[in-house]
Amino acid sequence: MKRIYLLFVALVCVLAVSAQPGNFVKWSYTVNETGNDNIYNIIFDAVIDSPWHMYDLGPYEDGPNATAFEFEKNDNYRLTDGIRHNIEPKKINDPIFMMELGYFASKASFVQTVEVLSQDDFILTVTVEYQLCDDQSCLMPTEYEFEIPLKGTGKTVDVVENEEDNSEDFAEAVIPADEKKNSGSVVARVSEPNSEPEITVYDTGEALKGSFWTLIISAILWGFAALLTPCVFPMVPMTVSYFLKYSEKKNRGKFGAILYGIFIVALYTIPIGAIILITYFAGGKTVTADIFNWLATHWLPNVLFFIIFLLFAASFFGAFELRMPGKLINKSDSKADRGGVGGIFFMALTLVLVSFSCTGPIVGSILISATQGEIWEPVLAMFVFSAAFALPFSLLAVFPSFIGKLPKSGGWLNSVKIVLGFIEIALAFKFLSVADQTYHWGLLDREIYLSIWITVFALLGFYFLGKLRFAHDSEVKHIGVFRLTLSIITFSFVVYMVPGLWGAPLKGLSGYLPPIHTQDFRIGSNTQASESTVMMSAKYSDFLSLPAGINGFFDYEEALEYSRKVKKPLFIDFTGHGCVNCREMEAKVLSDQRIINLLNEEFVVVAIYTDDRKELPQKEWVTTEEGKILKTLGKVNSHLANNKYGVGALPYYVIIDGSENIIAPPMGYNLSIPAFIEFLESGKKNYK
Repeated sequence: MKRIYLLFVALVCVLAVSAQPGNFVKWSYTVNETGNDNIYNIIFDAVIDSPWHMYDLGPYEDGPNATAFEFEKNDNYRLTDGIRHNIEPKKINDPIFMMELGYFASKASFVQTVEVLSQDDFILTVTVEYQLCDDQSCLMPTEYEFEIPLKGTGKTVDVVENEEDNSEDFAEAVIPADEKKNSGSVVARVSEPNSEPEITVYDTGEALKGSFWTLIISAILWGFAALLTPCVFPMVPMTVSYFLKYSEKKNRGKFGAILYGIFIVALYTIPIGAIILITYFAGGKTVTADIFNWLATHWLPNVLFFIIFLLFAASFFGAFELRMPGKLINKSDSKADRGGVGGIFFMALTLVLVSFSCTGPIVGSILISATQGEIWEPVLAMFVFSAAFALPFSLLAVFPSFIGKLPKSGGWLNSVKIVLGFIEIALAFKFLSVADQTYHWGLLDREIYLSIWITVFALLGFYFLGKLRFAHDSEVKHIGVFRLTLSIITFSFVVYMVPGLWGAPLKGLSGYLPPIHTQDFRIGSNTQASESTVMMSAKYSDFLSLPAGINGFFDYEEALEYSRKVKKPLFIDFTGHGCVNCREMEAKVLSDQRIINLLNEEFVVVAIYTDDRKELPQKEWVTTEEGKILKTLGKVNSHLANNKYGVGALPYYVIIDGSENIIAPPMGYNLSIPAFIEFLESGKKNYK
């Protein structure tokens, strides 16, 4: 029996390996006109997954399996020149086969010239056989079959096919140009005789997005930080003792502890989810996105959050104490004593209400940072935060023996509260900075913002050293290793920020600082070399800017017209003043000199700010399909981004040609410079 089982496992492994090559290569083809009647170049492209490579056409006698194409024989066409490489393969002297071999590592391309002889439509069937190898082994040779429709009239349907049927990445039918923005798929192409060369139109549904792990990790850390506040930490032993007395039955007590954690998560998450669902069903995703966009960029909520965070900081410093209404807390607490599932729920509600003065500003920070992405991200952020917050309560209630290992309440809890107060001040000015940038007030330029942060964190460093004391602090006669370590980290952060006062880019903080163009003085620069040198006549260039010396525009139609004039592809940067990821992309990716050179020399660039509050002249107002009048630059740009290009989150980068066809897969937040260069090179190559 054991042998039969091993034989079965071996057979499964063999079948899995034999099925692998198709998963590691994606084939497509393009039919191009040559300028001569009925003569076309058929280009076969392969995208090869790492670490595999494919051999070139060879042939290799007593060597590896070279890539080979077989064309179905019939009288409808004639091959000329033979199959050949469209890009040059890499060469290597292989010590195993003892010969020079050619191979393709990530991309392969082959071309065959075909003369159509038939006046009737026909399908040209082509089979390619190829083998994939890595540094250690080779997979079995694999075949892939193309079916290429050709017309004898001189009109060819130019279709891009994918290896997998019903793929979301490639289409198999012709879609009219005026329908492509809503098609949700790649548009097939039609090439007419003597027409412009073909254009690849890519999906605008979901751009390549950066990882949301930053949001997850920050929410988890905030959840654990909230646990260490003086509003919450003393309730841990009280909660544990409640569940120890909850029932004489041990299993029932554990069930209640787990249910308690679930209720905490629900109380934080369900209200946010309900708000999003109500707005979504009332007005659709656009309305929900508009609400979060308003929260993230409008001056009123940002200034309000600025004031609230300063008040919370003052409360943390001991100026006064913020509490939920005592009547509400007492009513919830009295119902918690009745036991059962209802009692557990009100116990959780009591914890949420009592801890509000410490968790409120933390929750606000998480929600605001989450509004920069998709509409579901605030729900996700709240779920992760509350799960991290509730987990220790449930675990300690299930395993009460660990309660004795926790540190005792004392002055250190107040120190945690003071540290959070300093952080609240720093976050408060981030909100004010967003409003300042969005409305162009000019109140909080980069050097002023940095000066405030340097001062705040320097004071925090002195607090760790015991040089500052607040009302409820215990006297610090000496500091331990932990506080010394925190002070070293804090002062190192301060020293890192200081050169920013004279123009250092500070890429590690790029998402949280005002743009560098708001800085008045930079050492070694008596010009605006580090800023954009936009066209002098560009609209909105008096209050908008591009990063890192990139030239460009800020109005879509103006940039599109110019790109048609100079016959260059148009690079669209959908961005926003309040977009943290946009600033990070500008500082860490768009500032790379290779990318700057590519954008300035090979593209026309336009920055589309989707949150700018500049009111436009009445003649530039836009009326939506629902009859809503859009009056500000940000709303008009946001409407363009959502309806024309399906933009759901910032940043979002699109490359189009003069006919507004997307000629490279759109890219979102991605800090990989090589990936961004490849994105630009793809757009440059596909532009005709």
